[in-house]
Amino acid sequence: MNVKDSDHIIAELSDEYEVTSNLKEADLILLNTCSVREKPVAKLFSEIGVFNKNKKENAKIGICGCTASHMGKEIIQKAPVVDFVLGARNVSRIKEAINTPKAVINDINYDETTYIFKEFRTNKFKDYVNITIGCDKKCSFCIVPKTRGKEISIPTDIIINQVQKLVNDGIKEVTLLGQNVNGYGKRFSVEHEKTNFTKLLQKVSKIEGLERIRFTSPHPLHADDEFIEEFANNPKICKHMHFPLQSGSTELLKKMRRGYSKEWFLDRIAKLREIPNVVISTDIIVGFPGETEEDFEHTLDVVKKAEFEQMFSFLYSPRPHTEAAEFTNVVDKEVAKERLYKLQALQKEILDKKSKAQIGKIMKVLIEEYKDGIVSGKSDNFYTVKAKGDESLLGDIVDIKITESHLNSLTGEI
Repeated sequence: MNVKDSDHIIAELSDEYEVTSNLKEADLILLNTCSVREKPVAKLFSEIGVFNKNKKENAKIGICGCTASHMGKEIIQKAPVVDFVLGARNVSRIKEAINTPKAVINDINYDETTYIFKEFRTNKFKDYVNITIGCDKKCSFCIVPKTRGKEISIPTDIIINQVQKLVNDGIKEVTLLGQNVNGYGKRFSVEHEKTNFTKLLQKVSKIEGLERIRFTSPHPLHADDEFIEEFANNPKICKHMHFPLQSGSTELLKKMRRGYSKEWFLDRIAKLREIPNVVISTDIIVGFPGETEEDFEHTLDVVKKAEFEQMFSFLYSPRPHTEAAEFTNVVDKEVAKERLYKLQALQKEILDKKSKAQIGKIMKVLIEEYKDGIVSGKSDNFYTVKAKGDESLLGDIVDIKITESHLNSLTGEI
């Protein structure tokens, strides 16, 4: 989502600025921030110091994104060298921010769902398309509703027109983006027919020339049978599902306000596993306040049963403006670290087994990169696959037979 926001910012400025990777020649330095965890926020201020020390005279520094949303003018108070602050819900107002001394534009109720952004992208073959902004969930650990505001869906015709334009420009694959994509259609800021995410997937898949559809992230609570069946049976939808667990303990899931139980999650996983060659990735928080050894064992149990192909696992990070930040039953940091190591060791075993099981399979891979006689890209089910090949294959979807497995990629032969 932040990648797409960055693309939008660059596109909106394209008539006045061009991108440079050389700090010394930059007239404008933008940091697009995330605030889901504590570490990136701490890193922000050290980065500002580095840029200020090395930038050319009169170059402006702007802070964008989620940290800009929730800290606002505090950023300029802490780092007076910052020229403006632009929140995650205000991307279309970038020029206004640049041209207003010490601007703080961080209105989380600002509505950009009908704004048509200019185009900028770094990948010729695939792109992201926003389908919702904001989030209505009240997960007790999550700051996002306080940085991206209430959830509003982007009108279907705007999404279809955007995807069609991308396909006309040679894009083969789109990823539909939202905090909870399968909540699509709940609320629009303009008059709109009644719809849902499954219907949107059906409409997008009818676009001729579009070969692949991905989306991230669905909420397990709203993963009903209709949605899973569309995912399973629509040939354009890639068979990779990011399905955030957060915890395997029903008790902890209640405290997290996730809305589903361990049993519901495993039931949905079982239905997904009926799909041939499906890949499931997840997010897990370790050391959430009040997490007992029994709670953690439930998480390990779900991981063993679900056998995720990919996992993003983190120590709990208290965030401002969240309910969990006020919880007093904090888990000892060393205990939490031990649990995280144990979880990651289990996942490594599963990943090793899963990767080796791919040897001999033939995968359809969209070739995105070429370097020194090696081509690489993502399979339909999101494995990174490499093979010997030439530059002429860029942008093609080719069959590759897997011959070797590695920790984070597969190698094969075209």
